[in-house]
Amino acid sequence: MRIDRTLLLAGLLAGSAQAQSQAPMSAIDWLSDSLNTPDITAALPPEPAATGRTATEVITVTPLDDPSSDAVGLLPVSVTGLPRTLWGATRSQELARMLTRLDTNLVPALRELLYTLLLAELDPPADTDPSALLFLARIDTLLRLGAVDQAQALLERAGTARPELFRRWFDASLLTGTEDAACARLRGNPDLSPTLPARIFCLARSGDWDAAAVTLDTGRALGDLDVAQEALLNRFLDLEGFDEAPPLRAPTRPSPLEFRLYEAIGEALPTSSLPLAYAHTDLGPNNGWKAQIVAAERLARSGALDDNKLLGLYTERRPAASGGVWDRVQAVQRLDAAVTAGDVEAVAAALPAAWRAMRSQSLETLFARLYGKRLAALPLTGATKDMAFRIGLLSDDYESAASAHEPQTAEERFLVGLAKGMLAGIAAPDDLAQAIADGFLADAPPDALSRMVENDELGAAILRAMDMASEAAHGDLDQLADALALFRAVGLEDVARRMGLQLMLLESRG
Repeated sequence: MRIDRTLLLAGLLAGSAQAQSQAPMSAIDWLSDSLNTPDITAALPPEPAATGRTATEVITVTPLDDPSSDAVGLLPVSVTGLPRTLWGATRSQELARMLTRLDTNLVPALRELLYTLLLAELDPPADTDPSALLFLARIDTLLRLGAVDQAQALLERAGTARPELFRRWFDASLLTGTEDAACARLRGNPDLSPTLPARIFCLARSGDWDAAAVTLDTGRALGDLDVAQEALLNRFLDLEGFDEAPPLRAPTRPSPLEFRLYEAIGEALPTSSLPLAYAHTDLGPNNGWKAQIVAAERLARSGALDDNKLLGLYTERRPAASGGVWDRVQAVQRLDAAVTAGDVEAVAAALPAAWRAMRSQSLETLFARLYGKRLAALPLTGATKDMAFRIGLLSDDYESAASAHEPQTAEERFLVGLAKGMLAGIAAPDDLAQAIADGFLADAPPDALSRMVENDELGAAILRAMDMASEAAHGDLDQLADALALFRAVGLEDVARRMGLQLMLLESRG
């Protein structure tokens, strides 16, 4: 029993039901080489090697008139509920390293917590300096999650005058279709020193095709372009006419700039095997409805897209075909119409198919947020009522759903107690439930996490607990209990309850 539940837990924490055809790339790996200035902050410094000598403390100097980007955020403390001093005494380099190494394939409750940490307005770490290592790690984590709009907004608030910030903003602009603003900024700030491909692209975008052609000729004469760059830019400017030429060889790791150039020459690259951030390019009105839906589903799974955006695409018009995505569209449309009309019989008929469709795409919590409260208000009966109860536990109104339900089984009694945060005296139906109960009934977090909190390292303790919850996928359910104990101890009760409910209700989705 323990082995089966552990394997199922591993499947849940490992991410979506639809595995990518290749491992996700680091955000840094696909940043455009858009500037000539080396990006000295793109990679974190290596960890100090053990030499047997006393390490020399690195002293950083921060100009008083150069505020750190680490303090920039989109969510004020009145929204997040987090203390401004969350990062406390933890060094910027350590926080950045923890974010960089954190597995973003988290259960939805922890993924939402991660977004809050990434977007929060917080005091910078005590050792912050203009290099803003923590801010860059936040941006790159958002890009890993596919949250390009959020990353772009953070960068615009922080300012993009420094090369390492501009490079990320330039890429985000390319992926969101706002590259004209990025090119204008590039032209207005020569200190950024754009590379030839970026300069040629921006000249052409501004309509100065002659200058773009001259720049390409100059780059070719000076040997500043490799063979692949020259071939791609030649076609982009259509200098020799390539109507009958075979397609160019597609790169395996295109930068956003290369991606847009391939799109411009009519050889658009599929986004399914590229980092999630590229899915944003499929959301535009120039793409087909199916491509928009598939991209929206990918982004919604990672929390990078608003729930109602996906619902709007699902209900935009009637599908003209069947099978695959169209079956999901039809199932959601039927349920949406039935719920809107308050037709109990129609809801009972449509709910099972819609729920299966959302489970097949690992979108259960999104579905629950959209429909959980409305389903709870309907006088459903039998199996449909039980299904609505579990959907309600995955919604933001999980406690109300629990209070309105009379449990019939040991598992239901545990779920109701978990939703209410009261597990004392309730038997755990299996090993996973026992680990969750251990976390909720613990007197205090483990010593290592408690010391971090006591030493003014609350943010680092939360990140470590998130990492521990992810590590539980490898079979150590004690890690899960310890993480839950930490979340409850530091006031993240809602996170702990939703995380426990999601583990219990989503772990068998397959």
